[in-house]
Amino acid sequence: MAMNGVASTGMRRRGLEYKVNFGLSIQQIKDLSKRYQPDSELAESLWKEDTRELKILATLLYPMEAFTKAKAEEWCYVIPNQEIREQLCNNLYQNIIDANPLAMEWADSSDAEVRTTGYLLLARLFLTKRNNIVTFDTLRFVWDDVIAENIFLRNASLLALKHIGRQSKEIAADILQKLSIYKDDSDLIKQEAFNSLAFEFDYFFENE
Repeated sequence: MAMNGVASTGMRRRGLEYKVNFGLSIQQIKDLSKRYQPDSELAESLWKEDTRELKILATLLYPMEAFTKAKAEEWCYVIPNQEIREQLCNNLYQNIIDANPLAMEWADSSDAEVRTTGYLLLARLFLTKRNNIVTFDTLRFVWDDVIAENIFLRNASLLALKHIGRQSKEIAADILQKLSIYKDDSDLIKQEAFNSLAFEFDYFFENE
């Protein structure tokens, strides 16, 4: 009854492909999840379905005490798109005990999809103040990823660097120094990598 065809069509046009997509808002899905008790068996069943709302419900109904690092890794390798990646990071990954080391491990993966998840998780941990101090020196792929053609990888790596740089003006300056070679580059993606971080740090430290 709550199906929104306009929303589901819009998502499909933006590359969010599902076998079934009812177009519900995230808040509607959260409200729906409150009707059910968290249950790992139910969540596992929902996760296997290629239905947008059911996959998101799976991230909301998996009991945290039962969601292990092994399960987190298993699901990480079968994330179908960016929306589900974000929901996993928001609803499950940021809350597991091993979230910090897991985020760093994934951000150092040779698999670009896994790195995207790692960067997003790092950003979530910074936002929720659950992260230990992280330096960009531990992210060996990040300088290539901030200028990657893959927009999701690029944005996730930039988001991680934004939060790392917010730790101090010195760290922010070091990041900008690394990217200063792109400041006047003719490649707009490279130029944007520098400009977006420069704007972010200027605004953040002015309003600290």
